[in-house]
Amino acid sequence: MIALRQVSLQRGTERLLEETDLTLHAGHKAGIVGANGAGKSSLFGLLLGTFAPDQGAVEMSGGQRIAHMAQEIDSLDRPIVEYVLDGDLELRQTQAALATAQTSNDAHREAELHGAIEALDGYSAPARAAQLLVGLGFAQTDLERPLSDFSGGWRMRVNLARTLFMPSDLLLLDEPTNHLDLDALLWLEQWLVRYPGTLLLISHDRDFLDAVCDHIVHFDRRKLVIYRGNYSTFERTRAEKLALQQAEAAKQQARREEIERFVARFRYQANKARQAQSRLKTLERMGDIAVAHADSPFHFTLPSADKTSHPLLVLDEARLGYRDEAGEETAQLDKVKVTLLPGQRIGLLGPNGAGKSTLIKSLTGELPLLAGKRVPGEHLAIGYFAQHQLESLDLASTPFMHVQRLSPRASDQEIRNFLGGFGFQGDDAFGEVGRFSGGEKARLALSLVAWKKPNLLLLDEPTNHLDLEMREALTEALASFEGTVIIVSHDRHLLRATVDEFWRVADHRVAPFDGDLEDYRAWLKARLEGERRDARADKAERQEESTAPKEDRKAARRAAAELRESLRPLKRKRDQAEKAMEKVQSELTEVEDALGDPELYTDPARKEELTATLSRQGELKSRLDDLEAAWLDAEEALESAERQAASAG
Repeated sequence: MIALRQVSLQRGTERLLEETDLTLHAGHKAGIVGANGAGKSSLFGLLLGTFAPDQGAVEMSGGQRIAHMAQEIDSLDRPIVEYVLDGDLELRQTQAALATAQTSNDAHREAELHGAIEALDGYSAPARAAQLLVGLGFAQTDLERPLSDFSGGWRMRVNLARTLFMPSDLLLLDEPTNHLDLDALLWLEQWLVRYPGTLLLISHDRDFLDAVCDHIVHFDRRKLVIYRGNYSTFERTRAEKLALQQAEAAKQQARREEIERFVARFRYQANKARQAQSRLKTLERMGDIAVAHADSPFHFTLPSADKTSHPLLVLDEARLGYRDEAGEETAQLDKVKVTLLPGQRIGLLGPNGAGKSTLIKSLTGELPLLAGKRVPGEHLAIGYFAQHQLESLDLASTPFMHVQRLSPRASDQEIRNFLGGFGFQGDDAFGEVGRFSGGEKARLALSLVAWKKPNLLLLDEPTNHLDLEMREALTEALASFEGTVIIVSHDRHLLRATVDEFWRVADHRVAPFDGDLEDYRAWLKARLEGERRDARADKAERQEESTAPKEDRKAARRAAAELRESLRPLKRKRDQAEKAMEKVQSELTEVEDALGDPELYTDPARKEELTATLSRQGELKSRLDDLEAAWLDAEEALESAERQAASAG
């Protein structure tokens, strides 16, 4: 259990917490939300003992193993799989002791340490570490490469894998999705859902919080307020509280009118494709979202250029990629035929490294085509946002000066009003950019894109470093933008609410994707399973061909095929358990959403309903535990059979 008793905390001149209480029980998965600077990371510091509260006490159950991602990454010369294994300090110490015992020929000690490693699940450790890295987007060929070979974002993924690998009862994750693409995010989501310990998660990704968390802890005016349920439940509950406050009524009505105009614009496109239907469902709940974010400091629009072209931009039979200094080409996409029309809203989907960012850069003209044609419209005006643009900001300048350089004739008041919508109000518009946080720099970069009034917006992961309030403001601004939009993002809420169609970038091609994000998840899962099957089959075939005499190879291949065929019942059993788990988890989510209703606890007439719902929750949790055990047994049996098949082949 974690308990904060009347805790007050001040960091520098900022008073973050004032006599607040919080209780979290073992097994809770709690999302930590609040404005940037509210103190979310400082809460982690209290739990880690990095600093003590100014008042009150922090109480934690004894013996808890805490895993938390280190801010500094060392050992850059270590292969990344070894760096991840280093996260289990007890295992590493036991392995070192075993090596010493082997050197001294102490057989008794060796046997004892082999047993200790077995108890630590140490013999499966390399496979588990590799699985984490592959799940986060690394190729098998990357695992022995040193950490120094990778860029900062990929090093953060390695650090995340190391944190997940650490044996823990309490897992603290601070913005783990910032450097992930959608594929890696979906994998991490499922890993955390199955994590058996207590999880505290700081994230600005609403879909991620919805999928993983069963409680939300909100920083609200220097207090910690806990809500039962996921993020959507938190929004609804908070919206109800705000609706009771007369001072918020006018703001809420204005926001509702914005949402109604938004829905009216797209309602009649809902029959075009399944993703439009999914988007309409998102719009139906945006009334609650608007109320919950009525006190947001961010309100802005994205004005479009006065003139446009039809078409805006064409790529014809284009080959996209890179050319090095020696003139050698590395093509990622080929035979790309793209025609962008006014008003299109496109989300790009595809596996990591397939070429989504390459396509965006080629559309901007920043990356020259290797072959084919790029034909811009006469009135094409591109607004391009990518993470590297944060690095191009003038750190010695101010937000006001950045905008003034773009439009020297703009009035001071016009610039200040514009920047105010992006959260740079009053003196903040004249603050030195070099002292800004990552989120503040991202907001400034977005504001500079908006100021240019583009008719084609190209956004490559625009939500990294943005908090939930700013993400919601960006979502609404994009919804009302009259130009064409192409987005690469791992924020599924943003994609659902702002795009009408998806393009899939995969296998060196760009093509329309007939489906929504759930269909893409299914496609991705099937693709990964196919790749694993192919890899196992290739490995088995290579082993057969390298070890069997020529005259026996045909018989050996036939025997291996029969062994692989025998694995199907085990796979079927594992898949059935997984489907059953998903069904029970879905029902459990509905039950816990129902338990998030405050009236269920206060209305005497609903006492029997409360008792029945709590009983059903207990039944479902027990059932889910049984299914997870069955799934693990099936998975282990399948892996054992696969090893036998491989060795027999």
